[in-house]
Amino acid sequence: FKCLTSPVDYPLNEGAFRNLKVIIPMGKVVSAVKPAPMRWWMTFPMTIVDTIFKAMAPIIPDRTIAGHHADLGIANFHGINPRTNEFFLGTFGPLGGGWGAKRTEDGVSATVCINDGDTHNAPNEQVEVKFPLLVESNSLIPDSGGPGRHRGGLGVERIVRARTNCIVNTQIERVHCKPWGLEGGLEGAGNSVALRMDGEWKEDFPNAKVLTAQLKEGDAFRLRSGGGGGFGVPQDRPMEDVAHDVKQGYVSVESARDNYRVTVDPETAEAKRLKDD
Repeated sequence: FKCLTSPVDYPLNEGAFRNLKVIIPMGKVVSAVKPAPMRWWMTFPMTIVDTIFKAMAPIIPDRTIAGHHADLGIANFHGINPRTNEFFLGTFGPLGGGWGAKRTEDGVSATVCINDGDTHNAPNEQVEVKFPLLVESNSLIPDSGGPGRHRGGLGVERIVRARTNCIVNTQIERVHCKPWGLEGGLEGAGNSVALRMDGEWKEDFPNAKVLTAQLKEGDAFRLRSGGGGGFGVPQDRPMEDVAHDVKQGYVSVESARDNYRVTVDPETAEAKRLKDD
């Protein structure tokens, strides 16, 4: 609230919040009372900040951004490392994702969430050296950013293969509450998880909670972070920006046509604006 209303006008003090009244019923996840379990409390502040931005957007649209992926994107693997014959516990993440666009710019891609700025993700090579895991894929997800005059940032897909029998745990939020757009911008993709077991992908995790899942050697875990919401009406995006996104693989030819009303030749990046019927 302070950053939005008066980021540099005066130092942070109690007067900055004198006109702000927070009304939250007791016993909710953001107002828990003992003995409520709060192990995963740190995933909720990101959505609280997002919600404040959304509430303030009609008043100060020049300072707010659309919704972002808003999750830590962490998974834990544990088992016996065959190289050392010792127990290992490996943390996978945090996984960056898409941030919301703002009135003047596209959202950034592959960036940790808003309350997670003091962390960094481990390089793939470090993960593979320390743990019996293999990173099969670590890439941006096309079309995950919400379409808009300014496009939301892209989420990230990371696939990790088990090189020995192990157990994986993860708890992901913002699966159904996808990063919203502002001023006509569309929502970005939500976060998701999946397991590849015996060569088949299992994607039926409606709440993205995977607890003590047993992976055999060769099985894999996939985490996809969400994209940011778009800002402004997608059809107002300049054709050259849409063509650039298609050429870079950020946006598919189909999304360019359906959401931006622009046809793009994937070979030449030549773009044409479609006329509405």
